[in-house]
Amino acid sequence: MSQANKTASDKQMRAEYDIRGGARGKYYERYRQGTNVVVLEPDVAAIFPDAEAVNRALRLLIQLAQKQVAEARSSA
Repeated sequence: MSQANKTASDKQMRAEYDIRGGARGKYYERYRQGTNVVVLEPDVAAIFPDAEAVNRALRLLIQLAQKQVAEARSSA
């Protein structure tokens, strides 16, 4: 149904959608900062119990990768 075909009653907000108690811009700053949501596959999620464990593992992987690059550059 296009906007032009809607009746006046279709354009009225339903009573159960009362938003008068809402706060404008409540999550604005958080939204502006962005998000880094990552969904882990079930087999990977089974190994890491929480975000802290994932971050520790990734930091270790970064350190190992940087060490490999440094060693490759020094031997070249």
